[in-house]
Amino acid sequence: MRSLLTVLTLSLLLTSCSHTYYVVRHAEKAVPSPGLTMSTPNDPPLSAAGEQRAQALKEVLRDKKIEYIYSTNTIRTRATAEPLRSYRALDIRTYGPLPDSAFFKDLKAIKYSTLIVGHSNTVDNIVNGLTNATTIPADLQDNEYDNLFVVTYKRFLGTKIKYKRLKYGAPSN
Repeated sequence: MRSLLTVLTLSLLLTSCSHTYYVVRHAEKAVPSPGLTMSTPNDPPLSAAGEQRAQALKEVLRDKKIEYIYSTNTIRTRATAEPLRSYRALDIRTYGPLPDSAFFKDLKAIKYSTLIVGHSNTVDNIVNGLTNATTIPADLQDNEYDNLFVVTYKRFLGTKIKYKRLKYGAPSN
């Protein structure tokens, strides 16, 4: 009985000393049809496929105990985070447009699971900054939308960082 209690206590201690960052690129953005212009060409909304991907992100992360959401201040990044934000009743914290040392200091001070939505040219910087290594060597390709980068910090007698690259939603073209 005593060993069971020790194992349970140690297990609780280990799980309470970890948190995860989930990093994604914004979902697919709308492109203007021939003859149609967007009112904000540099800040397009999500396409129908992008809206589906945002819902898929919510489904993948719904049970992950996300407590913080970060996004750049663009329509497409905020719309990617919106289904999960609404489901978890959270605020979206704005960063950027590029991640800097102050942003990483803020992120690393958080001890709760966090979603970060970025862009094809910033996701690599975010993941590399969180892993303290060149985990992703370059910007994402323009057609890459289905990556879910998972960086887990386990703090017990030091910090151990684990990294995984997963896929979610419909495969990107």
